[in-house]
Amino acid sequence: MNIQASFVRSAAGETDLPSDGLVEIAFVGRSNVGKSSLINALVRERVARTSAAPGKTRLANVYRVRRGGAAPFYLLDLPGYGYARGGDSGFEELAGAVFARQPAGLLLVDARHPGLATDRQAWGWIQGTAAAHALVATKIDKLSRAERLHAMRTLEAVFENSVLPVSAVTGEGLEALWTLIDRLLNSSQPRRPLHPRPRETATRPHPRRKS
Repeated sequence: MNIQASFVRSAAGETDLPSDGLVEIAFVGRSNVGKSSLINALVRERVARTSAAPGKTRLANVYRVRRGGAAPFYLLDLPGYGYARGGDSGFEELAGAVFARQPAGLLLVDARHPGLATDRQAWGWIQGTAAAHALVATKIDKLSRAERLHAMRTLEAVFENSVLPVSAVTGEGLEALWTLIDRLLNSSQPRRPLHPRPRETATRPHPRRKS
């Protein structure tokens, strides 16, 4: 299936985010969880820059994506949390601006480190903010079969939710991830029309003239 993806801009705040009303999904995760690699694997093109230095990017990267005949959407790649010097206040402010737009939320967690406190905190926040949300475990290819079974059981027990295992290296789970993304986007369609409807005025009967 044909996939079109392009980098739009890096956003430092609300005024930098798109304003044309397309539905959106936000990718959230710890620094070095593999968000950029997963985005590139999903769209089959290197549109997202990867970095070995965790916490380097403090902006939200905006991508416009269209898969097959489906409607286009924006993928909002938030900066990774957990490595910011002086705290994550910048991340929290930017994440607040992004989720105020009511996008779908996808939390990425490293399969090798299930149940980290920062991931649990992020999941709790996403659950309370995004109506449509889901969990994905990255880097599943780096685990043996026994380690994988243990990690997935731990993740689903900790988050009390189903978790989709994926690998940007082997491509495992990518088709299932597209299905998940489609479901989340369909569940988070903007509720407010772009052009508000005019108020309907009640039609009153004309008073009869006395003859």
